[in-house]
Amino acid sequence: MGSTGEKINYSLRPAKQIERKMLCIAFQRLSHFAALSSYRYIGFGSFYFHDFMLFHKALGIENMISIERDVVNEARFRFNVPFSCVDLLFGSSNSILPDLPWDVRTILWLDYDYMVDKSVLTDISWFIANSMPSSILVITVNAQPDLLIKTPVENLTQRVSVDKMIPNVKKKDMSGWGIANISRKIINNHLLEELAARNGSRPSGSKFVYQQLFNFHYQDGAKMLTVGGILYDEGQQGQFDGCRFDNLDFIKNDEEPYTIEIPKLTFRELRHLDQQLPTEDFRQLKAQIIPERDLERYSKVYPYFPTFAEIYM
Repeated sequence: MGSTGEKINYSLRPAKQIERKMLCIAFQRLSHFAALSSYRYIGFGSFYFHDFMLFHKALGIENMISIERDVVNEARFRFNVPFSCVDLLFGSSNSILPDLPWDVRTILWLDYDYMVDKSVLTDISWFIANSMPSSILVITVNAQPDLLIKTPVENLTQRVSVDKMIPNVKKKDMSGWGIANISRKIINNHLLEELAARNGSRPSGSKFVYQQLFNFHYQDGAKMLTVGGILYDEGQQGQFDGCRFDNLDFIKNDEEPYTIEIPKLTFRELRHLDQQLPTEDFRQLKAQIIPERDLERYSKVYPYFPTFAEIYM
């Protein structure tokens, strides 16, 4: 199976870069549960390993596993591994996750390039059933409507199964960001079902709690959904409260998404705006040549906004 890294240059996806930095800021709050260096990170690195580089340097995580389903290009993956602490495992996440030990706090980012399906739900089931308290689960799936598919509702139903599909969905519900909203509901419902199963035999006071933290919509090409949150036990409520996730403006614990919108600005315009930020009201920015919608977008994401430039090494 080919690699997504051969189709997409992950270095040139500003919305994805912003999302990655926002996740990192949120992950830093986990220090209220335990030292960040005690966490394990599991992700899909591709050839670029951007999340691994960021999380290793910013969080100090050294226990890192990259799951790669593209076994054909194993040599290329090994050549591009950025640090000796990144362990490469080849195969599907469905087959690899059950073979890993789960006695360590884990940040698991299931960064798929395809729509939600049974394999996605299988990975979620394994995490919920086996992960330690104070672990993080993040799921990214494709949410781009396919205009060539005449029966999108039936197609999604077949991907996830009838019992997992949201009832009463119509074709018109799947336009725009509709697939993202429906996918979040499918993922969330399945996750809560698995959580109820794990809590079934646990006594009151020691049950597991799942709190959604992320509900990102972004688009560097295809529409994408990233949803996820933290799993902890009831006795850790004080530690969770201490994380103060709620004072991060991109944290979303319900159906309302945080949409990452990329302004189209020149380098000179970016520098001009940076000199005036932060501000409580983007309309105070002095930049009459820039459309107001881009001023608003940039004022929201400027701390995380990537800067791209051509360099010669």
